[in-house]
Amino acid sequence: MSLSSRHLIGLQGVPAEDIQSILDTAATFREVLERPIKKVPTLQGKTIVNLFYENSTRTRISFELAQKRLSADTVNFSTSTSSTKKGETFKDTVRNIEAMKVDMIIVRHESAGVPYFLTQVSKANIINAGDGRHEHPTQALLDMYSIKEKIGKIEGLKICIIGDIAHSRVALSNIYGLKALGAQVSVCGPLTMIPKGIESLGVKVYHNINEVIKTHDVLNILRIQLERKAGTNIPSLREYHNYFGVTAERLEKYNKDILILHPGPINRGVEISSEVADGPYQVILDQVTNGVAIRMAVLYLLGSMN
Repeated sequence: MSLSSRHLIGLQGVPAEDIQSILDTAATFREVLERPIKKVPTLQGKTIVNLFYENSTRTRISFELAQKRLSADTVNFSTSTSSTKKGETFKDTVRNIEAMKVDMIIVRHESAGVPYFLTQVSKANIINAGDGRHEHPTQALLDMYSIKEKIGKIEGLKICIIGDIAHSRVALSNIYGLKALGAQVSVCGPLTMIPKGIESLGVKVYHNINEVIKTHDVLNILRIQLERKAGTNIPSLREYHNYFGVTAERLEKYNKDILILHPGPINRGVEISSEVADGPYQVILDQVTNGVAIRMAVLYLLGSMN
């Protein structure tokens, strides 16, 4: 299997064949994670730098584990101890890192467009681990893998992304990826959290959570991004929960067969109740495990192109 690009910047415009190749490869690596020895020599001799300018737990650790499971040499970049604190530009930092003969760079940054910029100044494979409000492609890929693992397909499913769409890079990557694989995608949330013109991406907009639960197969629930001042877009977190919170009562009343996803971290009692977060409808921890397999697949497929 091979991909049409040597970078993974986002899922916009990525062919369905590429997405399917990643999902199929991840299925193979998912089996590796169940073995007593969870390591293969696939990327032995490759050096990968994790360039994280934003806080991260799941994504950073998931990439690190994926790299180690593939036997790659891993270097973690710390912004707090780097020369950027001395005035070095981002471009010069990257060029100095590349001069050390690295093969791949995983980048997470608060500014949209940074991963693309890296493709212009570096010869390494670039993988976007989240850039601003733009995209988070590997999160969407693991979401898609989790849906397919549980339901058996994506094509034809009605999937709704719920919550803080305006601040979400996960939402955009999911919209692109799910639609490429033939899903019917919609979004739901307060008017203040739905970007204007999002219908142009081919999604339907809802503002009634009960209607969504009644008519959809999958809910992908996003948290309110308080660190990006998203709380100013709603009267209160309590009111948000009352109108848009996914609760056990709503699921029992309107749709007992629905599948619940959440990229984390969870704000319990806000976008999702504890009963749902820990209940039988969700695959939240499965998403975390699948994230390692997806990132192994992306690293392997891009690494094989060098």
